[in-house]
Amino acid sequence: MLVHPQPNPVAFSIGPVEIHWYGIMYVVAFALFILLGRVRIKTQAHVQAQGWTYTDLDDMLFYGMLGVVIGGRLGEVLFYRPDYYFSHPLEIIQTWHGGMSYHGGFIGVLIAMALWARKRGRNLMDVYDFIAPMVPIGYACGRLGNFINAELPGRLADPNLPWAMIWPGVEGPRHPSPLYQMLVDGILVFVIMWLFARKPRPRLAVGALYTLLYGCARFFTEYFRVPDWETHVMGLPITSGQVLSLPMIVAGLIMLGWAYSDANKRAVHA
Repeated sequence: MLVHPQPNPVAFSIGPVEIHWYGIMYVVAFALFILLGRVRIKTQAHVQAQGWTYTDLDDMLFYGMLGVVIGGRLGEVLFYRPDYYFSHPLEIIQTWHGGMSYHGGFIGVLIAMALWARKRGRNLMDVYDFIAPMVPIGYACGRLGNFINAELPGRLADPNLPWAMIWPGVEGPRHPSPLYQMLVDGILVFVIMWLFARKPRPRLAVGALYTLLYGCARFFTEYFRVPDWETHVMGLPITSGQVLSLPMIVAGLIMLGWAYSDANKRAVHA
């Protein structure tokens, strides 16, 4: 059985300013977005054919950062702990302690990219297709930050499970759920998306596949995580993360069907 290493959440200090590992993970995520985007622009002919430039990438990052941070925090406040945060409003801005909702960040990025697309006169679906393969690896960085902060403990695990872990402040051996989500929702989805996006696809197919894959992956890994809240649908328990992921699964399926429809293919080639 493993024991959570409980690293100091503060990586280093500069005078009175503390730099947290959680914040560093976001910086790494944004840096990987730029790096992977440059690789796509440089090596993938169909991406070059759409006229994507490094300047576009840098400009999109600024909008994306705002979407991730604002949307992610508002999602955490509204989806998971509204009573607590409305009673402690000053803590809403303390993002360095963790507490960012992926689904809120997802919505925030969609809105931010819509604003960027309108500003630059780009087709919004092309924007989603371009950024989708770079998103999962950034998500993986965020989950690593959760693990460092000892956030999101897993459900009780069989003590004989080789990677069952004693979690600080929680009784019994636990599944290390942030690492599961880093590996499945993040790295595995990234590999699939990167391979899929290497070839030309119908408009919105790449963005739709990411929406579907993340929704399915998150629905699965939620079974190993202590839920923020849980309800019942037709007598079956369903967690907060699963409730928020179901619309992504449905939307992903609908968008994929549309992306591969004859009507969309005619529109793309018109």
